[in-house]
Amino acid sequence: MKGRIIAIGDIHGCHREFEDLLAKLRLEKGDRVVLLGDLVNRGPDSAQVIALARAHAAVSLLGNHELRLLNYRKTGDPTHLKKSDYDTLKQLSHKDWAYLNAMPLTFHDAAHQAVLVHGGFLPHLPWRRQPARIVTRIQVVTKDGGAGKCSDEPSAPHWSERWSGPPYVIYGHTPRPEVVRLKWSLGIDTGCVLGGHLTACILPGKRIVQVRAREKYHPR
Repeated sequence: MKGRIIAIGDIHGCHREFEDLLAKLRLEKGDRVVLLGDLVNRGPDSAQVIALARAHAAVSLLGNHELRLLNYRKTGDPTHLKKSDYDTLKQLSHKDWAYLNAMPLTFHDAAHQAVLVHGGFLPHLPWRRQPARIVTRIQVVTKDGGAGKCSDEPSAPHWSERWSGPPYVIYGHTPRPEVVRLKWSLGIDTGCVLGGHLTACILPGKRIVQVRAREKYHPR
């Protein structure tokens, strides 16, 4: 019998909550843990999260926070960074950087007709062809059909509201108090680093498993 696919939302350096969730999941042989990006930044220990990911995850997807750090490392341009990113830069080893650099954009689970991704997709384009700048950052669909942020266009529709599938998409990136279930998508960033929960979704069945944040590490 094949093991479970376990998608876990944005961890953001919250290593203790990651440990709590792994313990609650009781991983078994054959299980594949897929982390939906944004392992790093904001929380207390990004390097420890990467160490846990290396030990327990089958794959970790690229998030906008990893992309930001990688772009800085490639170019040396500090405009890629935000203030809290500098704490992460001090923590990362060469092995950590290699792990970030190897992150794919998506994980396609053909058996369950599902795609796992950090941010999401533009609804009118083939999902396989969409670049990192879209799939790691998209939250809303702008008036001109582009990828935007909730903070820039609060009245624009979330991309998932326009996504008619297939495939079924499990994503993170947009922090919300509870998981968001639609016909063709599931959002599981429940804002652990903001004091919310760290959430996992288990396939098959789309069962949700959560742990509460031990504290609020970062203001919204």
